[in-house]
Amino acid sequence: MAGLSMSWARIMAPVAGGDADAALLDAARAIAEPFEAELAAVYAPADVADLMPWMGEGFMGGVQVTAVQSLKEAAAEGERAARAACEAVGYGRKSFTALSSPVWSALSMEGRLSDVVVFDDGAAKGRGPLAESFQQIVADEQRPTIVARQGLSVGGVVAVAWDGGKEASRAARTALPLLQRASRVVILAAPASSARYFDPVRLQGFFQVRGIAADVQSLSESGDPGGGLIRAAKEAGANLLVAGAFGHPRLQEYIFGGTTRAFMNATEAPSLFLSH
Repeated sequence: MAGLSMSWARIMAPVAGGDADAALLDAARAIAEPFEAELAAVYAPADVADLMPWMGEGFMGGVQVTAVQSLKEAAAEGERAARAACEAVGYGRKSFTALSSPVWSALSMEGRLSDVVVFDDGAAKGRGPLAESFQQIVADEQRPTIVARQGLSVGGVVAVAWDGGKEASRAARTALPLLQRASRVVILAAPASSARYFDPVRLQGFFQVRGIAADVQSLSESGDPGGGLIRAAKEAGANLLVAGAFGHPRLQEYIFGGTTRAFMNATEAPSLFLSH
């Protein structure tokens, strides 16, 4: 069923000009290469405009001028480091874009014009300069996002967390190019943890007509199934877990945890493919 095979053309990797860029770009290359896709490194500096509300209107004193100048110099140095990290990636189909103010608006547009966005584990855990960008790309922009962890590759075992909801459905659909190249796909479901009735065999059928042979594994987990899903994915040998993100209101998930947060905060867990 090769005729049904899907592909990606642009893999975006936001970079910040720090030590983490090299590993992130290498992970993005591992995703881009099997698709012969463009690896788009996008430098997102701190935005000078974000300082302005704190400085008040009118004349800017010496302290404020110095702060703005320091931020501009740091952005220029970060751009040089990020560009060097991109140039060091051994992959021909790559591009480098340095964003300027308004940075968030420009980053949003870059994400909208990409098939998938790749962040590192630190950003997903709320650490580092791109932590806020990660949440905005996943939850506000609703872009398919990969959280790159050790062992990420295309062509290995992929687990799909399934609860029949619209977020999980969107994740399963948008991950099809990865799933079609996987050596094995396993659908993980925890029916006792959901108030919604769903049959994972339906998803199995959805995959089958798209050339994907998937196994189904039902878990006995009740309550928050995050930990059980991660354990099952690891036991299956998966290096990637496909899941819907923020199935509940984000504020509620932030306060109470939630399956998404369990996925993001887990240690020694597979890489994640998230879609909201």
